[in-house]
Amino acid sequence: MSLSVCQPRKRVAVIGAGAAGLAALRHTSCRPEVFEVMCFEQSAVIGGTWVYNDDVGTDQYGLPVHSSMYKNLRTNLPKEAMAFPDFPFEKDGRSFLKHEEVLDYLEKYADHFNLKKYIKFLTEVKHVDPVKDGHGGVTWNIKVKDVRVADDTSDSSFVADAVIVCNGYGVLGRMHFNGSLTKFEGQVIHSHDYRVPEAFANKVVCCVGCGASGQDIALEVASKAKQVYLSHNKPALSTSLPDNLSQTSGIVELTADGGMMKNGQKLEFDVLLLCTGYHYSFPFLSANCHVNIDDGRVTPLYKHIVHTEFPTLFFIGICTKLCPFPQFHNTVKFILATLDGTFQLPPKEDMMAEEQREFEWRLKKGYAHRHAHLMGPLQWDYFNELADLGKYERLPKAVQNLFDEIHRTRCNDLQNYRNINYQITGPETFEVRY
Repeated sequence: MSLSVCQPRKRVAVIGAGAAGLAALRHTSCRPEVFEVMCFEQSAVIGGTWVYNDDVGTDQYGLPVHSSMYKNLRTNLPKEAMAFPDFPFEKDGRSFLKHEEVLDYLEKYADHFNLKKYIKFLTEVKHVDPVKDGHGGVTWNIKVKDVRVADDTSDSSFVADAVIVCNGYGVLGRMHFNGSLTKFEGQVIHSHDYRVPEAFANKVVCCVGCGASGQDIALEVASKAKQVYLSHNKPALSTSLPDNLSQTSGIVELTADGGMMKNGQKLEFDVLLLCTGYHYSFPFLSANCHVNIDDGRVTPLYKHIVHTEFPTLFFIGICTKLCPFPQFHNTVKFILATLDGTFQLPPKEDMMAEEQREFEWRLKKGYAHRHAHLMGPLQWDYFNELADLGKYERLPKAVQNLFDEIHRTRCNDLQNYRNINYQITGPETFEVRY
């Protein structure tokens, strides 16, 4: 049964005004009779990781630079597949966009749905703590701070009935490595701090990691570097590569001037560029929230979203390797279905048991522990399950079909796949447009 309009509105706090936070605002704010929403954003603008910043390290307020965006980035998904389902990109123009164009899209999304009035900018969330009401329920005490004030005199407190965490994933780079990084006497940089290829002109670079960012950054660095080694333990890429970009196996041990590789090679390089992914981080959640992060796995989360002990604490963006904006849309719709009673969450014990069964299934299928939330081809059944439970419309099949086509063309022609443009032509169909 849905929440009656006679009942008090649920106060929802959203942490972060990137794409996930904007989706949360869009769907809560359009139901003012049910939800009262406020968003806390520590920067002065919306967009999260899509806001390019030349700086690395910390910003003017001493906070970590949030964005991992590099200057020349273009999306590795076409706009026709990555759009929010209820707000398509403009049809004209190329399919694979610059980061500035995606940020412009998010600005238009926020303006179209009048979202900025719900956002408290330049506001850092310092502390989130559950407060039990004595009747089995929980409210959330949220302490925030104006980032422009050096001391704690600007601290304010808010109370919410539910919290949606949308603070992003690509901030805290994974820097762990086989052997000690201190052995290597050259430059070590994580992809989070990569901005332009000119910084590697005439250098020999070992780019570690063959995910989407590793492939793209290795290609870009090769345009300026003397030599680039793409180090990974996945099957070799079958696409053509520049003459000065070669694949090699993973590093077994670093040396002062390079590394020993798994395949027996000893390579010398000037720069170790780590495209090795990110850690989840929720520094504002108190220990009382009982959120655990262990080697890439966040627990206890039902459907990768709902805290099983505190089912009014939600996370958007935990899952990786999928269509992000459609994921955010689906996750928010599912969250609101649990809050308004459209979907009745199972008992805590059942949610925890399902979480464990899914994780053990992944391990049996060969997934690494750190890939507890990796989706890839699993995303479509996952999206459909959320939609069916929440009783809202599934994503059109055309999005999956186009996503799968891009994966195929990317594998076959990494250097040129972005030159193709597409259009969705029906619920299940798409075509190449010229």
